[in-house]
Amino acid sequence: MPWDEPWASPWTTLTSREVYRNPWIRVREDTVRRPDGSPGIYGVVTTALAVGVLALTDADEVVLVGQWRYTLDAYSWELVEGGAHDGEDSLMAAQRELREEAGYTAARWERLGGDLAVSNSVTDERAELWLAQDLTPVPAAPEPTEDLTVRLVPLDEALALVDRGELTDVLTVVGLLTLDRRRRPARPDG
Repeated sequence: MPWDEPWASPWTTLTSREVYRNPWIRVREDTVRRPDGSPGIYGVVTTALAVGVLALTDADEVVLVGQWRYTLDAYSWELVEGGAHDGEDSLMAAQRELREEAGYTAARWERLGGDLAVSNSVTDERAELWLAQDLTPVPAAPEPTEDLTVRLVPLDEALALVDRGELTDVLTVVGLLTLDRRRRPARPDG
């Protein structure tokens, strides 16, 4: 089965209506015909593009941001993350989020990954990951909803935290593992 084979959706959307909206999300409920032909509903959460920033110091330390995640009712250590504003491209959003949340700017930027489906069973949220290097400290300016702690963690330690299941945020895990994979020497067998 080729990965790029065109697929036709087995779902049919009959009606769609917005049931909730705030500045961060929109929720719609679709009346659908399911793949088995039976009627049903499907709720979809729509968001702006998400960005994650793996900010790496010259000493090979990762900038992690800690904050209480209301939805999980738990404290979470993560890469710098946020959402793009209307009309803002992903790099500009990543640069803004790094400055606001962690108090850094970066002279070098490299795209680590893009078009990631964050939680594709309930949301259409897409994400892009960026690597930021040659960091310069600047005053942080978190949003009023953010009570953040910034910590510099050696890259190897951050990867160990992923291995132990102590870093669980999907963009953080994907970003760290992607960087680690890119840094490994190519295998001789191809």
